[in-house]
Amino acid sequence: MTEEIEFILDSTQESMAGSISHLEKSFLNIRAGKANPAMLGSVFVDYYGAATPLSQVSNINVPDARTITLQPYEKKMLQPIEKAIMVANIGFNPMNNGDLIIISVPPLTEERRRDLAKQAKSEAEDAKVGIRNARKDANTEIKKLEKEGTSEDICKKAEEEVQILTNSYIKKIDEHLAHKEAEIMKV
Repeated sequence: MTEEIEFILDSTQESMAGSISHLEKSFLNIRAGKANPAMLGSVFVDYYGAATPLSQVSNINVPDARTITLQPYEKKMLQPIEKAIMVANIGFNPMNNGDLIIISVPPLTEERRRDLAKQAKSEAEDAKVGIRNARKDANTEIKKLEKEGTSEDICKKAEEEVQILTNSYIKKIDEHLAHKEAEIMKV
């Protein structure tokens, strides 16, 4: 195979792997009932005028499966952190005891579990769209090479390899989704 086709296949695989890693990060934000510091990954606090991730202004711990504690590096950050968690609208009610912010992670209701499963399916579908777009881009590049004189056989083989890549990454997404749905629905 030509170097151009090798490059197209490598960049396609890289793009598809990026879709998978984005999906994994998205799944971290979908909580499955068990306390996890990643649940607060989308929370940013106003720290001297800059939106700063919670993990950079406090120490986040998970003492048990239903509790998250945050110990700010500066005591005056207690209120801003508490406010940021409320504003983030992630379903938590933080409690401030003067030293720590304690978050009780409520158990999930059946309805909430179904909503989270739907959200997981939506994230998986977005990842599949990313995979298909990478396939489309690769096939477009291969067609361009064919018009520039690369042999038809080499181009057909490259398109088949792109399809094999696509199928394997779609399968990975389905596996991730099945695992996440099982985690969400487990009581």
